[in-house]
Amino acid sequence: MAVDVYHEGERAAQRRAGLREQGGFSGRAIRAEIPEVAQKFLLQQPMVVLGAADGGGRMWATLLTGRPGFLRADDARTVLIDARTGPDDPLHRALAEPAAVGLLAIEPSRHRRMRMNGRAVPTPHGLRVRLDQVYSNCPKYIQKRRPHREPVAPGRPRRSRALTGDQQRWITGADTFFIATSDREGDADASHRGGAPGFVEAVTPTLLRWPDYVGNAMFNTLGNLEVQPRAGLLFPDWRTGAVLQLTGTARTDWEPAHAAAVPGAERLVEFAVTDVVETPDAVPLRWSEPVPSRFNPPVRP
Repeated sequence: MAVDVYHEGERAAQRRAGLREQGGFSGRAIRAEIPEVAQKFLLQQPMVVLGAADGGGRMWATLLTGRPGFLRADDARTVLIDARTGPDDPLHRALAEPAAVGLLAIEPSRHRRMRMNGRAVPTPHGLRVRLDQVYSNCPKYIQKRRPHREPVAPGRPRRSRALTGDQQRWITGADTFFIATSDREGDADASHRGGAPGFVEAVTPTLLRWPDYVGNAMFNTLGNLEVQPRAGLLFPDWRTGAVLQLTGTARTDWEPAHAAAVPGAERLVEFAVTDVVETPDAVPLRWSEPVPSRFNPPVRP
């Protein structure tokens, strides 16, 4: 049965959302092999989001970039990535060894994204990932952008345990971020969240909150959080190539009255920050001004 592709946390989240009885989700889209059309999609991409745990078990999300072709299918169940994290990236040491990873190939200019989860091993040029799960995903909240390259050397990272005022303004002005989570066994996943600027609230320097909008009803991210609260967030600066990486723990607020106070929210998610890494010029991609998704709910004043 299709439901067998889901782990206990995903099934729990589906039940809490009231979807299990309604049949509002399907596992038929999840497979272990990359369809031919998806292999062509991968070849066109200049970046991929990667989620994994560091040596201490903390979850992080990072960006790997290259010229189109750096990300490709070696066969129907294997992806090659000809790129490495920089030495200051929180996942650099972890990816020098075999690791469970979640990958998200996303093409903002065409509102397309594809998730791939599996096991990575280092290669002389980057990573080789043997896949366990492959599936496309709801593209509703992707803001349309087009990239160009401006190669520069990454700046020196700034590390802290809490967000500065500038970092809080970066987050509250963001229309996109990426989230890395894992299940109880450590199988990693990377996903996208989008909305109108202001959809992520910086409640305090160590607490963020955002609405969970209607999506594909698989509940992969929230299902992971049901059994493993560790999570990592990545906020890209589309204009400058800087990235803001956060790690901490997340919880889903399932209280309907709380969600009702936020336009478009099905539920809310709170994220407690434990570590912050901000890297100027982290990636050589720069992106055009966004065309907002027509699905973005309004943000309350």
